Amino acid sequence: MAEGHSHAGGSDPVIVIGRVGRVHGVQGWVSLHSYTRPREALLGYTECYLRRGDEWQAARLQEGREHGKALIGRFDKIDDRDVASGLAGADIGIRRSDLPDPGEGHYYWADLEGLAVTHRDGTPLGTVAYLIATGTHDVLVVRGEREVLIPFVMETVVLDVDLAAGRISVDWEWD
Repeated sequence: MAEGHSHAGGSDPVIVIGRVGRVHGVQGWVSLHSYTRPREALLGYTECYLRRGDEWQAARLQEGREHGKALIGRFDKIDDRDVASGLAGADIGIRRSDLPDPGEGHYYWADLEGLAVTHRDGTPLGTVAYLIATGTHDVLVVRGEREVLIPFVMETVVLDVDLAAGRISVDWEWD
């Protein structure tokens, strides 16, 4: 399953795939914090959007590369350290349609957020607020009458994901 968080409405929302970090050097390079798996996949999305505040603005990742255990990049028309420092903290996003098909039985987090979750017996549990990566498996954070954490384990816990109907069916017992 891939991470990413949806933040714009419509049929082709902008999905957050990373964040701009601090300035790296004096020629407009910045560190890039990737939410993609593998992390260097972020560098493949040259046509992207940047958001500081509420509005997305089109941007172009001119260059990018791995730098030790980190990623660094330079955006088009940013060739000065002072201008680049103004990008720090900006979300990096792409259109949902630019993401590759995740494959059968795999889902992007952004596609799961907001889906209704029901127990196999039909009891509504709430909606997926967000997901957490735990290392072993991802966890759905479902908000309804109360918050329930449900491991995203296909076939044993998660019985069905129906994106078209906007729901997930689970076999999960809670206290």
